[in-house]
Amino acid sequence: MGESNVNVNVNVNPDQDADAIRLEAALGTKPELVRGFGLFSLTSLGIIIAKYVPPSSPSTARVHGNKYSSWAATGGTIVTALYNGGPMAVLYGLIVVSIFYACISASLSELASAIPSAGGVYHWSSVVAGRHGRVVGFFTGYLNACAWLLSAASMSSILGNEAVAMYLLRNPDVEWHAWQPFIVFQIVLWMCCAIVCLGNRWLPMLNRVALVLSMGGLFVTVVVLAVMPKSGNRASNAQVWRIYYNETGGWSDGICFLSGLLNAAFAVGTPDCISHLSEEVPHPDRKVPQGIMLQLLTAFLTTFIYLIALFYGISDIAAVFDTKIQYFPVAEIYLQATGSTAGAVALIALLFLATFPTLIGTLTTGGRMWWSLARSNATPFATTLARVHPTLDCPVNATVAMSIMVSCLGCIYVGSTTAFQALISSFIVLSTLSYAGAIIPHILTKRCMVIPGPFKMSAVLGYSVNVASVLYILVTVVFFCFPFVLPVTVQNMNYTSVITVGLMALVLVWWVVRGRGEYRGPVYSVEAAEKLAGGA
Repeated sequence: MGESNVNVNVNVNPDQDADAIRLEAALGTKPELVRGFGLFSLTSLGIIIAKYVPPSSPSTARVHGNKYSSWAATGGTIVTALYNGGPMAVLYGLIVVSIFYACISASLSELASAIPSAGGVYHWSSVVAGRHGRVVGFFTGYLNACAWLLSAASMSSILGNEAVAMYLLRNPDVEWHAWQPFIVFQIVLWMCCAIVCLGNRWLPMLNRVALVLSMGGLFVTVVVLAVMPKSGNRASNAQVWRIYYNETGGWSDGICFLSGLLNAAFAVGTPDCISHLSEEVPHPDRKVPQGIMLQLLTAFLTTFIYLIALFYGISDIAAVFDTKIQYFPVAEIYLQATGSTAGAVALIALLFLATFPTLIGTLTTGGRMWWSLARSNATPFATTLARVHPTLDCPVNATVAMSIMVSCLGCIYVGSTTAFQALISSFIVLSTLSYAGAIIPHILTKRCMVIPGPFKMSAVLGYSVNVASVLYILVTVVFFCFPFVLPVTVQNMNYTSVITVGLMALVLVWWVVRGRGEYRGPVYSVEAAEKLAGGA
């Protein structure tokens, strides 16, 4: 039943901290983190972390993708969109994906309400899988932790490319080289790591400010894209809403559309991010589910509005493909829309300002995930990584360790941008598989392994939503591993399946070496949860 022999005192007077007691029931130990986040700052974190997938460059646009911060990234998707259905497929695909991610979000919200833990899907899968919880949780946890690792590498590379794009626009005679964004990659990565570690107490306020700035940037960008293009230089209604572009070289329209859903998945595909701060927010059993659902709604609306404005602002699609600013074709789109270099640089600056807090949020979330694995003795140097800094009140060691791994991944960028893009484009498959690692056992154990929290669905609705989530994950994971174009070559091959299987093979080796003997796994006190539920 996932029950531990934890002695949790649930017979308390009303003056005691009910949140601390609920967390202790879920964790089997006293909570260590300060609860400084509120619903606004929590939801803000989820919104600024939300991602979308633009192409890496015209030559590899059909295969690989970077992830951008919420609406700020979606401009680059126009290149990938033209190969995988065009603007029409992206807009309608975003609607389809958002519906299914609403099911995934509801499924995770139910578990987050029952077990508020920084481990998120890692902790939930360990509990709902019953007697198989240790091994299921171990692999689910590493799927999720590796996904956040690749996410941070992606955000760092995007910030690097945004900075280089602004410079190249002002200096058109300078050629693009991989080492240029790599330098910015390392600078912004460690700047953000320092902010997360040293400024933990100010992170809630920073999230609120970042959300306001992001929404302001969205408003300005949409207005510029809607007003500045001259008459006759806009896309027609048919080009945006009705014409279907299949430039995959041989795939049917159906496979083309399903493969193209990868783009939309990045816009709303991080519903677990808020759950990793469950131990740092008052009333997590209520606020975390609220934040997850609000994040989904906001990410969909902002992305949809931005995409419409962007698609109508493109006048010369061929120029977008042939842009000299590699790995950032959105610069060419802004040039077309504004008609001036200064205007394009200004809009990219807004992107940079919107993306920078996303890396901060990603390191915050990912650091908590690696810390959760460490406190269950699942990682190397677990004793060190599981420490919470006594004065900074955050898992500094785990966050720094994650940043070191991201920094090493960045070195691949200089050697081979293709290899690097293949790594970071695997994010969505790793993350959705980790969601399945929690939802599938929840279904197989008849949804009875946890005591429901305030956010709970009826049996019929719960099973329906859970099954719909799993079916979507299984279908899309298969198609997201398909090559995006035919014929398949070494350069345009989709290496997502190879990377996913390779990572899990390494985790299997680590399970044999360390997991079977020393890994403890998360704990959960069913008796304490029942008493708390009865008291409520």
